[in-house]
Amino acid sequence: MLRIEHLTKTYGDKKAVDDLSLHIKPGEIYGFIGHNGAGKTTTIKACCGILTPDEGEIFVDGKSVVKDPIGTKKLMAYIPDNPDLYEFLSGIKYLNFIADIYGVPEGTRDELIHKYANIFEITDDLAQPISSYSHGMKQKTAIISALIHSPKLIIMDEPFVGLDPKATHSLKLIMREVCENGGAIFFSTHVLEVAEKLCDKVAIIRRGKLVITGDMDSVKGDASLEEVFLELEEN
Repeated sequence: MLRIEHLTKTYGDKKAVDDLSLHIKPGEIYGFIGHNGAGKTTTIKACCGILTPDEGEIFVDGKSVVKDPIGTKKLMAYIPDNPDLYEFLSGIKYLNFIADIYGVPEGTRDELIHKYANIFEITDDLAQPISSYSHGMKQKTAIISALIHSPKLIIMDEPFVGLDPKATHSLKLIMREVCENGGAIFFSTHVLEVAEKLCDKVAIIRRGKLVITGDMDSVKGDASLEEVFLELEEN
């Protein structure tokens, strides 16, 4: 579903991402772990077409992100760590605007907006301007906007930041549901306990380079993911 091949991105003299290759298959929840500045967000933005790789290629369902940016964007959704929404719109107008961009039929969008707004308990707030929303409500709105065109691939940067425990639980269930329906999830997180329980596979990046990747059980062995991560950081 998502194939990253020899991705390199440089800022000045610093290689933010250095020859990174990963393959996220349909049905997988893939965790992306690393300290601040390790290259996670740069990788994610390159996968979404926000940044252009200096070297390497990225494919979504066989389509090149660089050569076919519109085609790949139709297949995916991106949830940033700090959602930047049109705050002058109400929640419902924003969601309908996103649905219009993706050409989601009226009946389908109404059904999905109703479903996810109820799950995240913001139905009564959708008529209010986004400028009045808390960070958590903005995050929920961004998540719903990412789901209403039923993307094959969802890429998320720290998706649990700002969410209350119930919303976090709901998002984890939705992530699993997406993968059970043949989609794929690629997300970064600092919450290693969540990653350990939720992810099928995990990749750890350090100073732009891939340190280790594989099935969760094979990566952590008899230790916890936190112990493995801290040991790799110290070496």
